[in-house]
Amino acid sequence: MLKSNPAVELVFNKYPVTVKSKLLKLRKLVIETAQETVEINALEETLKWGEPSYLTKIGSTVRMDWKQKTPNQYALYFKCTSRLVETFKTVYKNTFCFEGKRAIVFQLKDDLPEKELKQCIKAALTYHKIKHLPDLGLSKTL
Repeated sequence: MLKSNPAVELVFNKYPVTVKSKLLKLRKLVIETAQETVEINALEETLKWGEPSYLTKIGSTVRMDWKQKTPNQYALYFKCTSRLVETFKTVYKNTFCFEGKRAIVFQLKDDLPEKELKQCIKAALTYHKIKHLPDLGLSKTL
């Protein structure tokens, strides 16, 4: 199911150790979510803008990264022209911190709300099948 570009591992290996473990946890959640989602039969792991990125035929790209200018946080990025982050802000306003219309931002010291995060990841990876639904179908999963 997972088709991985070997260059992705090189990028993960360049992150500081504390950051790498957090990003690998995000990676694990993306892969698990894809495996648990019946509609997804292939997940591609590649690099976009030098960042680990995940694509499906029926979804929108999910990227992750850590930036040196904000050393205590890392993020999961979504296509800013989609309704994804705007919808996540509505449904999960008390669960996540956001950056504009493009990202969910996490603090290194915080634990991930995995259940809710996997719902966001699933929405992104299946976006083209659910974009017509109110709240992308997320409010029904609560």
